[in-house]
Order: sequence, then C-alpha cells, then structure tokens
Amino acid sequence: MTSVFIVDDQATNRLLLARLASSIESDVQVAVFDDPIGALTECVQRAPDLIISDYKLGPMSGAEFIHRLRAISQCHDIPIMVLTAYDERTFRMAALEAGATDFLLSPVDHTEFLNRARNLLQLRKQQKLLEGRATVLADELLQSERAREEIVRNDREVLEQVIDTVPAFIMAADRSGRCIFVNASQARHAGGAPSDYVGLPIGRLLGDRARLALEQDHQIFLNGRPMPSIEEEIIGRDGTRRIFDTVKTPLRDARQNIVGVVTISTDITARKVAEEQMTHMAHHDALTGLPNRVLLLDRIQMEISAAQQSGDRFALLFLDLDRFKAVNDGFGHPVGDWLLQEIATRLAENCCAQDMVARLGGDEFAILHVGLGPSGDPAVLADRVVRSVTAPITHKGYPLYTSVSVGVTVFPTDGQDAETLQRNADLAMYQAKADGKNTYRFFHPTLTDKMDTLIQLEAEIREALRLEQFTLRYQPQIDLRNGMICGVEALLRWEKPGDGLLLPARFLPVAEESGLIADIGAWVIKTAATHAAAWLRDSGRGLRVAVNVSPSQFLRQDVFALVSQTLDTTGLPTELLDLELTESTLLDDRPRTAEMLHALADLGIRFSIDDFGVGYASLRYFKRISIGRIKIDQSYIRNFPASPEDRAIVDSAIALGRALGIPVLAEGVETAQELSAVRHVGCDQAQGFYFGKLLTHEQVLPLVHRQKLDWRI
Repeated sequence: MTSVFIVDDQATNRLLLARLASSIESDVQVAVFDDPIGALTECVQRAPDLIISDYKLGPMSGAEFIHRLRAISQCHDIPIMVLTAYDERTFRMAALEAGATDFLLSPVDHTEFLNRARNLLQLRKQQKLLEGRATVLADELLQSERAREEIVRNDREVLEQVIDTVPAFIMAADRSGRCIFVNASQARHAGGAPSDYVGLPIGRLLGDRARLALEQDHQIFLNGRPMPSIEEEIIGRDGTRRIFDTVKTPLRDARQNIVGVVTISTDITARKVAEEQMTHMAHHDALTGLPNRVLLLDRIQMEISAAQQSGDRFALLFLDLDRFKAVNDGFGHPVGDWLLQEIATRLAENCCAQDMVARLGGDEFAILHVGLGPSGDPAVLADRVVRSVTAPITHKGYPLYTSVSVGVTVFPTDGQDAETLQRNADLAMYQAKADGKNTYRFFHPTLTDKMDTLIQLEAEIREALRLEQFTLRYQPQIDLRNGMICGVEALLRWEKPGDGLLLPARFLPVAEESGLIADIGAWVIKTAATHAAAWLRDSGRGLRVAVNVSPSQFLRQDVFALVSQTLDTTGLPTELLDLELTESTLLDDRPRTAEMLHALADLGIRFSIDDFGVGYASLRYFKRISIGRIKIDQSYIRNFPASPEDRAIVDSAIALGRALGIPVLAEGVETAQELSAVRHVGCDQAQGFYFGKLLTHEQVLPLVHRQKLDWRI
C-alpha cells in the first residue's frame, strides 16, 4: 500500500490534492493534515512514501516544516513535493536547502502534478529496494566480519559460500596481486566461476581496471587504512555501462597482520539514474521538456561571465502567448497543453544549437540568443519567432489561432546582471503587448519609468485598502415589464485623495497583476452584503445585489468560504446575493474552480453571465451549472439595432434566455432610443445611466420607496 501525506492549511486545497493523489496509483492511501505539527507527529509513528506540502503553513513556513521533518530518522530521505504560489527563486532555494525533493507552482497543472508525483513515488520504491539490499548486505557483511577469523583459520570454502550470497562484487587480493577469493557475482560478471580466478593475477578478473586496483591495494598495504568509497564505471562483457560504489579494506589474519585487501563493489546504477531524473526534473519543464527558469538563470550567469572576458554580446528574449487563454478555455487544458508543446517545438526549430529555449511557466517562454558578436541583430530572431508562432496551427482538424509578444534585451547595453536583464526583457515584452501584441519590442530606459509608476500605484492600492479609501456605488437594475427596481449592481470606486473618484480601469489591472484583487474582491462582497442586509432590515423588503467576481479570485482565495462566512455574518439571505461571472470563469476546467462554483450553487447563490457576447463561442457552461441571468455587454447596445452584427448577438442572447427560462438584462442603456430598442426585442431587464446616476448605499432605499420611477418605460 502506497502512503501519501498532504499538508495544507486550506480545506479546498486539501480536498483537491487528496483527489489528485488518490488517482496516482490504484492502491494509494492518502492522509491529509491541516497543520504541520499533526503531520510531524504522524510521521514519527509511520513514514509515508510521499509528502505533498504547501509552502505557507500558517505560523510555520514550508522550509521549517521540511527541516523538522528531515530530523525524523525514518523521514530523512522521503520525497517531498512543495507547492507554492510564489515564483521567486528564493522560495525554491529555501525549500531545496531545507530538503525538498521537488516543487510545483500553484495552482497546479493536473497532468504535471500526477507525472511528478508518480516519478517521486517510483524514486521512493527504488530507494526502499536499495535500502533493503544495503541492509541485507550490511547484515551479511557483519556476519562475515564476525566469522572472518575463524573462516580464515579453518575453512576457506565457508568463506566462499558466505560471500557468494552477497549481491555485490566481492574479491580479495594478496600482496602479489593474486586473487585470494572471488564471489560468484564477481566471477559471473567476468564470464567464469570463482575457481577460475583464485590464485591468478587480478588482471584476469578485472581486465583494464586491474592497474588502478593494484595501486589502491598497494596504498592500503602501506598505511593499513581502509580506502574511502569511490564511484566507478564498470563495463560488462555485453558493453553495458553501470555505476558501482567501491570500498576497500585491509584483510587481517588472527595476529592482525595484513594478508590481503578486500574489495566490495555495489551496483548503484538505479540510484544514480534516479538522482539524474531528479536533477532533470528540478531544471526542466515537465510538459515541454525545455529548460526551466532555474536552468535559464544559470546559463545567463555563465554567458555573462564568458562575455565579460570576450567582450561578446548576447540577447535575452521574453515571450508571452497572446491568445493562449482563449484556446485553453475554449478547447480545454489537454489541447492547451498540446499547443504549448507545439510552440516549444517551433521556438527550438528557429534557434541555433547554442541558443537556449526555456519555458518560464504558463504561456511564457524565453530564448537566450548567444554569439551575437559586435554587429549581430537579435531583431532577426525576434521577427522569425513572431512569424513562426503566428503561422497556422491545426489540432485534429480544428484551427488554433495564437500569436506572441516578445521583449528583447541585449547584454551589456540593457543590463550587467541576470536580474536586470530579465526585468528589462519583461518590461519590453509588456510594451509589445501594449502596442497591439503579435510583435516585438526592444528595451528602452523609459520603460523603467512606466514600471516605477505601476509599482507606486500598487503601493497606493495597498495603502487604500488599509485606509478604507475604496467605496461602492450602486446602479439600479430595472424590470422592463413594470418599471420597478428589481436589483442593484455594486460598482467599485476609489476615493483617492487629490484625484477624486477613480474608475476601476485606473487601478484594477494592477490589482489583478499584483494579487491584490483577492483582498479587494473580498472587501466588495462583504461590503455589498452588509449594505443589502441593512436595506432588508430597514425596509423589510429584500433587494438583490449583484457583485462582480474576478476569475483570478477563484485561483487566489476560497470564494465559497468567503461568501458563506459573509452570509452568516451579515444575515443576508442567499437569494439576495447575485455573483456576476465572466464566461472564462464558467469555462474554467480546473477542479478547484468547478468545485467552488458547484458549492456556491448548492448554497443557493445565483449566478449571472456578465458581458455576454465578448467571451468564447461555447455555451457548454450552461450544462455545468445553473445560470440565473444573462447580461448583454453594453458594447452591443451602442449601435443596436442599426448594426446587423450587434443585432444578431442581442437576438441570440434573448432567444437563449427564453429557451432556458432565465431573464436577459441589457447593460449600458443611456438613451430613450436604446431603451425602446432593447424593450422591443424582448429584453426583460436593463440598467444604465438613462435611469439615473450611480447611488451611494444611503440613496438606494429612498429610490426604491418611490416604487415606479419617473422615466418612461
């Protein structure tokens, strides 16, 4: 029975990892722990075959947990896979230095997780096999040592029988270099029986290795001390190369005189192969087989050292696929993985043999382009890469469309060290995206100023959270059948001192990039629910409040726990909270997201599809989870019904809503003509500035109490 321990302080992560671990093998026994102390206590009682641990474990870091685990005798060599949301090299190095075997970026890719876990379990099985063999060897050698004097004095045949049972090459040679004894394994490897070599020079047994063996034996006869173990390659008669761990020790008679040298060689080929596999896994991407960020960094530092001596130049290119998420969401992760492998192949085909192509994670790649010389132009490679990635790709008859944005930096012009070169390549790549994507841009010092501005904005967002500078404004949602308010949408604003009320477009992209969207999103849900609960208490009438939830919130936090705790705290009925989700969230195939969506639906939460029509040509999410409302994006209302394309989108959304029996809401209604048009084609609800300005939470109830409003429906 294979045993796997999972250590994570997040319930959702434990459930997800337990399900994944259970599918590694048919007889896996999974134990989960929500705190590292409990896991350490259990490890003292029984050692698992694999430990999967989050890097952050409440008060204890992953490095400390690993360090304490390695102090447990039976756990000193158990494989440990560390999951971390941090891509910085310092976290990985801390985990490796503490004793981690492997690490994986969270959220995990299921295929990569299963492949790595199976490799680590296979490594553990090899370790157990070697440990078992070593134990048998140690026990038998101990018995041989105890009986050695008697065997030497009384019965050479007994000695031969004992050493023949040992699964290693064992031989002894006297001062003249002749074999005193040879065990069956050693003789069989040489192609004969032990009796064929006893009394003959060891050259007959060892062949080309005899000269070095005689020199080593001579040193032992001189100093009387055992020789420390060495690793040596031994080639079999069939040409097979295997690695052996060889030790030599003096053989003494009853009077403690050295009469020979005993040589024991143990086959460690399996262990060396496992070590090489681990080293390869630590430096290569599991999906594409390309070098990873760690190996790329090592190579950059090597090229810097060489270029400083030669005065040569090299370029570093950072690449980010532009439409990969659309493919991944629309066709599924297996197709997305295939596309990444195809892109990796194309990149390698467009580079020279001395260049390095690496996958940095997700849909990001890098190319280290060396040997530029004084006049080489990396733009040639950058242009070739852009054209290669953009070239048509077909998977099982379906065309896949993607492009790439490339940032280029050159040593030594754009940076004197690896960190600066990587940062500047990243800045140039983002500039390529900002300039329309599907192109390349070289680094320019002005890009640093833009990054400094973004860093400052991130700091200001953090301060705004601390000082509670964010606020909510509410936009009424109107039932077009009777003109009554049927709900409100919570819209985030930032009351920034000196700048007034900022729209989300000014700060949410930075919040998404920095991860602060999770804290902001949690604040919005809690605040909107608090306001809605207060309206219910003050008026006795429930008013549904709609809240936008970012796709990244499902990856960065437990949205189900956040919502259920908020409802418990505020007392808001579940039917009064509406979560507005993008189509990409509903199409997310990751179990973590799907499980949270189903759990929220079971809780009674209603979902609306936000910005319908700007997502992907797939409606399969209607089968995955119950949708309560469709919201047509305001971009289709602007030219409706004059634009045939916009008319087709609006008509299809209304037809879909009627077929499924769910209401359809038109966003961004600003004129009487737009209201008349959407009402005429059958929209059930509408919202927009035609119905009035945004409201503070204090202004909502007075407007609701007016019942039917003054606008013409």
